[in-house]
Amino acid sequence: MAEIIQRDGTWAFDGSTVRITPGLHRSVPLFRQTYGEIAVPLEAVSGIAIEPERKRARLRLRLREGADPLLQATGGRLPDAADPYRLAVDVDRTGVAEYVAEEIRRALLLDRIPKEPAKAYLLPGPPVPVSVRSSDGTVSFDGTRVRIDWADTSERVKRATGPRIIGLGDLVRVEWLPNSGHEDGFLRFVTRETVFSKLPPEKDPYALDLWGSSRRDLLTALVATAVIARLPHPSTRAAAGNHEADAHGSRPAPAVPPAADHHDVLLRRLRELGALYRDGVLTDEEFALSKAAVLRGF
Repeated sequence: MAEIIQRDGTWAFDGSTVRITPGLHRSVPLFRQTYGEIAVPLEAVSGIAIEPERKRARLRLRLREGADPLLQATGGRLPDAADPYRLAVDVDRTGVAEYVAEEIRRALLLDRIPKEPAKAYLLPGPPVPVSVRSSDGTVSFDGTRVRIDWADTSERVKRATGPRIIGLGDLVRVEWLPNSGHEDGFLRFVTRETVFSKLPPEKDPYALDLWGSSRRDLLTALVATAVIARLPHPSTRAAAGNHEADAHGSRPAPAVPPAADHHDVLLRRLRELGALYRDGVLTDEEFALSKAAVLRGF
C-alpha cells in the first residue's frame, strides 16, 4: 500500500485502485467535500506527475480521455483547489509523493494500461438522486429525469413557465461553465427541441444562470456529472457517426431535426412567448428581446 496523507486529502494506492479521500480541513472546497471519496481503477489512469510549486508541490493524476464523467462534464474548468485529481503536497512530504507516483507508474507499466481514450466510463459519477440549490434555482436528477425549480430571483420568463422537467431520453447534451466570481456561469440542458436555441442563460428555461455564490454554484457540476454518466458515451456517438459515414461513402452531416420539426419548434417557442406577453408576464422590451433571441437561434 502506497499512501500519502495531507491536509487537502489522502491518496492511497493498493495496486489496482487509487482511492482519493478529501480532507476535513475547512480550507478544502465545498465541492470536494460534497463529491466525497473517489475510487479510480488503474485502467482509468493515463499517468501521474509531481508539479513543483513555489513553497510546495502538487501531485496530479491524469485520467484517460472519456474515462471519467466528471472530467467530461467539467471539461477542465474546475478550479485547481476543487479538482479531486490534484493534491497539494507539503515540502517535507515530497519524498512520499514521489514514492506513491512511482508505485502507480510501475503498476501502469506492468499491467500495460493503454493511453488511448476509453470507450466507456470507468468511474460511476455521483450517486442519484442528487439535488443542488443554486443562485437561479434548484436542479435535481433522479436517474431518469431532470427537474428545475426556479428561485424567486429568477427571470420572470423562467418563473412563468413553472418547474421544468426534462426526460433523459430528450437530452442531447449538457453544457456547464462555472461561476468564476468575475463572470457568470451556467448549467444548460440541451434537448432535441432546443438544440438550435441561442437564448442567453438568464432567459433560457432550460438553463440555470449561475451568478451568486461561486462556492455553492460549483456544486451544479454534481448534477451535470450525474446526468452525463447516464447519457451515451461520446465514443458511442463517434462510432455511430463513423458507421454512417462508411455506409454512405462520406462523412455524415451533424444530427439535426428535420426541417419540418425545426419549423414546428420555432412556432411553438414563439407561441409560448406570445402567451407570456399577452398575460402580462413579459414587458414590451422583454418580449422583443426574447423573440429576437429565438429567431436568431433558428
